[in-house]
Amino acid sequence: MMGDRTKIQEALFYEFRLEDHVPAGHLLRSIDRFVDLDGLREHLRPFYSGTGRPSIDPELIIRMLIVGYVMGIRSERRLCEEVHLNLAYRWFCGLGLDGPVPDHSTFSKNRHGRFRESDLLRQMFEMTVRQCIVEGLVGSEGFAIDASTIKADANRQRSVPSPDKLPIEAAHRAVREYFSVLDDAAFGSATPVQPKYISPVDPAARWNAASGGLAYYAYCTNYLIDLKSAVIMDVETTTAIRQAEVTAQRRMIEHTQETFGIWPERLAADTAYGSAENLAWLVHERGIEPHIPVFDKSARQDGTFERRDFTYDHVHDFYVCPGGQELKQQWRKINSDRPNTSPDNLLRYRSSKLACDVCTLKQKCCPNQPNRKVLRSVHEGARDLARDIALTDAYIVSRRERKKVEMLFAHLKRILKIDRLRLRGPNGARDEFHLAATAQNLRKMAKLIPAGAPALST
Repeated sequence: MMGDRTKIQEALFYEFRLEDHVPAGHLLRSIDRFVDLDGLREHLRPFYSGTGRPSIDPELIIRMLIVGYVMGIRSERRLCEEVHLNLAYRWFCGLGLDGPVPDHSTFSKNRHGRFRESDLLRQMFEMTVRQCIVEGLVGSEGFAIDASTIKADANRQRSVPSPDKLPIEAAHRAVREYFSVLDDAAFGSATPVQPKYISPVDPAARWNAASGGLAYYAYCTNYLIDLKSAVIMDVETTTAIRQAEVTAQRRMIEHTQETFGIWPERLAADTAYGSAENLAWLVHERGIEPHIPVFDKSARQDGTFERRDFTYDHVHDFYVCPGGQELKQQWRKINSDRPNTSPDNLLRYRSSKLACDVCTLKQKCCPNQPNRKVLRSVHEGARDLARDIALTDAYIVSRRERKKVEMLFAHLKRILKIDRLRLRGPNGARDEFHLAATAQNLRKMAKLIPAGAPALST
C-alpha cells in the first residue's frame, strides 16, 4: 500500500542535542581532541580595547578558520554559509543550534589587525607541533625539507617592468608589504637579480616558470618535516627562487631547535640544497648528516678529464692528475700575506707547465691551455662527506622517505585545495601557509591516534 506524504508539522517543544548528531568517526570530532585554545584570550588581551562593545569571541573565529582549512573550504563567505547549515561545523565551533554566525568581513578585520600583530596563527601552528611531540609522533632522528610553488592571486597578463612603476601614490596593503620586505633575505634580498615582471597588485610574488608551462606569479611554501610520521615541524614563506629556499631551511632548523629543543641527526633534501656553503653549514655548524645530492657543475662535455679524475692528497694538500703529476696552489714560496682563497671561496690548484708539455695525456687533459687547473671549494670537506653518505644504504632509505614531504604538498593542493592563494602580500601568504600546515598536522593526529588510544611511544 502506498504511504502518505509526510508534511512538516511544527512542534511546540523540541528535544535536540548537537552532540548526538555528530558521528563518532567524524573528522572534526577527531580533531577537536587536539585543539587547545585555552590560552587564546590571554594571548590576545593586549590587542583588544578595554572599552566599547564586546567583540566576537576570537576562539569562534579561529575554530571557523580551522574548519575552513581542514575541510578545504577556500571562500570565507562560503565558510560562513557552511557553518550556518552544517551541524558538525556548528558543534565544532560551539555555536549550538541558534548561535549566530559572524559575517565574513570579520575574518579580514581580525587577520589584518590583532591576529597578525600578535602572531597568533604562528602560535597555533606551534601548538599542533607540541601536541604531536606529546603524542609521540616526532622521532627527531631524520628530517626532510622541500619547497613548493603556490600561485599568487595576481593576473599574469598585468605587470609592470620595475618597482618604480608601482602606484606609490595610492599604494594598497600588498604594495606596502612589498617595500617593507625588500631587505628580507626570504624576499627582496634573496637575489640581486631583478625579476622580469612585477605584479602591481602583489609585487612580492615572483614571476616563475619552474613548472615548464606558462609563467605565473607565485610564492614558495617551505616545509621541514619529521620523517617518522611526516609531521610538519616548521613552515616558512619565501619568494620563489632557490636562494630563498636555502635561507628558509636554515631558519627552520634554527627555529625548531630554539623552540622545541629538537634537531635532526640527518637531513634529506634534493639538489637545490646541495651547495657547498649549505652543506658546510649543516656539517660544521649544526652537526647534521646531509643526505643530499651534491650540487656539482664540474662535469665536462668535451671529453677531457674532469675534476673527479684527479686524486686529492689531504695530508700534503695537492691533487694528482691521471698522469701522476702534482697540482699545487703555489709552486714557489711567496713572502706575502695574501690569502689563497678568492672571493668566490674557491682554491686553485695548477700543474707545472714543464710537466704538461711533455705529458702524453695533454690532449686528453688540457689541449687548449699551457697547464691544467683544478678548482676546489673551501667547503669541499663537507661535499666529500655528502658524497660518502650517498654510497650508503641509509642514504637510499632517506631518498625514499623524502617523498613524504612531496606527498604533503600534493595533499595541500589536491585535498585542502590550496593551489592558488586567496590573500595577497607576504603576510597574506604567510597566514595561509601557517593555517594550512596547522590543518595538516591536525589531520595527521586525527588519522594516526584513534579516540581513546594511548600516545605513541617515542
